[in-house]
Amino acid sequence: MKKDRLSLFLIIFLILSIGLTGCNYEVAEVAHIEKDFKDKLVVHFIDVGQGDSTFIQFPNGESSLIDGGTRKSGDKVVNYLKDLDIGKIDYLIATHPHEDHIGGLPEVIRNFNIGKVYMPDKTANTAIFEELLKEIKNKDLKITLAEGGNSIIDDEKFQFTILAPNRDDYIETNDFSIVTKIEYIDASFILTGDAEKSSELDMINKNYNLKSNVIKIGHHGGRTSSSQEFLKKVDPDYSIISVGADNTYGHPHKETLDRLNKLDSNIIRTDELGDIVIVSNGKETTISEKIITETETKVQYIGNKNTKVFHTKDCNSLPKEENRIFFNSLEEAKENGYKPHKNCIK
Repeated sequence: MKKDRLSLFLIIFLILSIGLTGCNYEVAEVAHIEKDFKDKLVVHFIDVGQGDSTFIQFPNGESSLIDGGTRKSGDKVVNYLKDLDIGKIDYLIATHPHEDHIGGLPEVIRNFNIGKVYMPDKTANTAIFEELLKEIKNKDLKITLAEGGNSIIDDEKFQFTILAPNRDDYIETNDFSIVTKIEYIDASFILTGDAEKSSELDMINKNYNLKSNVIKIGHHGGRTSSSQEFLKKVDPDYSIISVGADNTYGHPHKETLDRLNKLDSNIIRTDELGDIVIVSNGKETTISEKIITETETKVQYIGNKNTKVFHTKDCNSLPKEENRIFFNSLEEAKENGYKPHKNCIK
């Protein structure tokens, strides 16, 4: 029998093998997965608190970042991607112009090569939205307006498709959210931004194939998203909720959790587990708290982006996580203009 929530205890001590629509899922026994991603789909639900940020590594070697969390999450997302040794983001998607989704994207654009940028036909009169547009312009990037039914990747083995928005006259900004679907052999994911009931009904009326093994729940589990009609079409085995601990919105709402429980969907939350990573070869899928990458094991020094001082990994004066930058050698740190800490580096 499926459980309505996977606790940390279960993730560490249990391995669940469940046959789901021809796709086998298991929870990793430890928070480490081999970094052999050839021919694999890897989806990272980055813990950005009360916000959204999802990074996807496709089987063909390309990647996509969907949202970047709040402005203060920018450094966390940048460091997360650098830990994965990412140099280019092929498809950058800003689902809709709310700060908890686009706030970290200007910092991402400043730090990585970007291929295509996708945004909905919806603007906002906010400083963070203007900053995002400025950084897009500074990199001489073009914006592709997202429309339901359009294809981002149509590979022989996998597809990356836009399911929403399907209209340009929604009342709520959330309903302009870009909703995408990934299909890789027997594995499928729907990533919903903050799409609410109006957009969900449009996707249903368009007769899109919504059935998916995994869904990133809309609007952090808010009651105005994840309608019963929509969830019934998706029928997810796993429901990921990106949400901040003790947030002032009361997310995820009881109504949403009740609807998911009626579907017997496993609920996995970033406020409880932190970063969540799902790896699939198209047949078998592994769910883990985190991938410990080869890059992380190489890190020897940690710099403070504010003071431009770098430390050893075990120094007692390490900067806050959001201010950290990582180096693999003394030479690398110095070449980037950082000075050694006087106490931990002699």
